[in-house]
Amino acid sequence: MVTKNVMYFTDKEEEFVHLLVNIGIQRTVATVLVFLANTAEATSRDIERGTDLRQPEVSAAMKFLMGHAWIKSYETSSGNKGRPCKVYELAKPITGIMDCIEKETKDKANDQLALFTKLQDYFP
Repeated sequence: MVTKNVMYFTDKEEEFVHLLVNIGIQRTVATVLVFLANTAEATSRDIERGTDLRQPEVSAAMKFLMGHAWIKSYETSSGNKGRPCKVYELAKPITGIMDCIEKETKDKANDQLALFTKLQDYFP
């Protein structure tokens, strides 16, 4: 039997997740992002255990993160017979990801303000 350490969030990491959620990032995506920011690499099973998310939630978050090119993965043999295991890691530093999130948030806010300005044109 293999012994593995399971990482759990500190209060500071929980606050990081909470702040990401407050700016519009899905809770599952924020949770996985913070987990990967604090570890060099992890399997989906490690992420499930460390974040207390279910497998479908982790898969959905991974799909979102991969779609934004914020994470990358590679396959490694599990040491046993059967399927190889996917290992995930951040594709860019967390500060670069935060810059992307900031830009997306600003763009979304500017779009909303432009719509509001256009709405005001309907009133004399």
